[in-house]
Amino acid sequence: MAKCVVIADDLTGGNATGVLLRNLNYQAHTILNTEVISSGMVSGSECLIYPTDSRGVSAEEAYDRVYQACTLLSGDDVQIYSHRIDSTLRGNLGSETDAMLDFLGEEYIAVAVPCFPSTERVVLGGYMLVEGIPLHKSGIAIDPKTPVTTSDVAALFRKQSKYGVASILMNDLMHGKHYLADLIKKLVSDGNRTIVVDCVTQEDVDLIADAVITSNLKVVSVDPGVFTATLARKLITPSRQRENSKILAVVGSVHPNARTQMEQLWLSQRTHSVIVATKRLLESAEAREAEISRVVSDVLANCDRNQISTVTGDGIYPENRIDFGPYMEKLQCSLNDVTEIINRSLADIAYRLFRSEPTFKALYTSGGDITVAVCEAFGAAGLDLKGEVLPLAAYGTILGGPFEGIHLITKGGSQGDNNAINQCITYLKEKLYI
Repeated sequence: MAKCVVIADDLTGGNATGVLLRNLNYQAHTILNTEVISSGMVSGSECLIYPTDSRGVSAEEAYDRVYQACTLLSGDDVQIYSHRIDSTLRGNLGSETDAMLDFLGEEYIAVAVPCFPSTERVVLGGYMLVEGIPLHKSGIAIDPKTPVTTSDVAALFRKQSKYGVASILMNDLMHGKHYLADLIKKLVSDGNRTIVVDCVTQEDVDLIADAVITSNLKVVSVDPGVFTATLARKLITPSRQRENSKILAVVGSVHPNARTQMEQLWLSQRTHSVIVATKRLLESAEAREAEISRVVSDVLANCDRNQISTVTGDGIYPENRIDFGPYMEKLQCSLNDVTEIINRSLADIAYRLFRSEPTFKALYTSGGDITVAVCEAFGAAGLDLKGEVLPLAAYGTILGGPFEGIHLITKGGSQGDNNAINQCITYLKEKLYI
């Protein structure tokens, strides 16, 4: 029997949640026709997704469809019940959540975390923002079938639900999981059955999941998929274990866009970040070796706790930009020679990490010069290009040498929007688990 049951208000959203779960190595199946599916077809499934196609129907019809889905899919083995809602809060949020609570019984509450950080859907101060714009001022507001007229998440649930709804705001998240767990229990004891929680980053999602687990309450996760996937990662061990493959991002670009993109990555995903003091790379051979060794040791000491490690030149911050003139004079070389020392040093860091830690299986590099230096350090004959992640971001694998087959995405430092590097890293995670 499945350990995670996701009841989604539409097929596309349900499948999107299924992909998130599949990327965590769970066997996930979407059920479209209960009349023809047999138990044998999904016997190995850890996660079942059932779309009710109820987003655009009446509240009463949506309630009935979700309640019926619960009767079909509930079981003693289920550890996570999820109500997959639209990432922009369209549809019958309250009535469908009520249906799951009514079926599962009075012991259950709903915890709504309706954010999707990688797509810039966040909840702050109780209000949903889409790419920084209040939901009711976005293009979603004028959806002809299911318009949304407010950005107040709790208000949307209250309007549709017969149960009490309470909000937990960002200030409450600052006090940690035990405080948050106690607050959830207090709000439930006050008569609320749906708790809406602010959330901006993946770190927030992890904290909320830890608080829910700490509370020992029976919970329906109500979200567009990220919170459900996070709970699954913390509660359910995949039946098929996989290698703990790691990703390294090496960024030497000083373009302002690179800084914005890296900060978005650090906000969106759990990473261990090490900043390289680029001046040290130019001071002397001894200083360069000491800095390279420091960075490598830092990453190796922390990579077991973080799938993603980032190594970034400190020139990403304007106050650390280097005047290369004195170094050119000191070393009696050209500007190209000076920057080449930095590129080769960053490449050497990558090489030492991949040599020392075999679980590093994927690499992101920013800029052509860095990529060339990395390929030279890795002894690569070339790249086996396989596709484009986004404009001017190419995906492939290393061809030849001791690291043949390593996944690689390279992108110009100035290219893409704020989420570009985050998209590239997410793409590499998906490739690692296919």
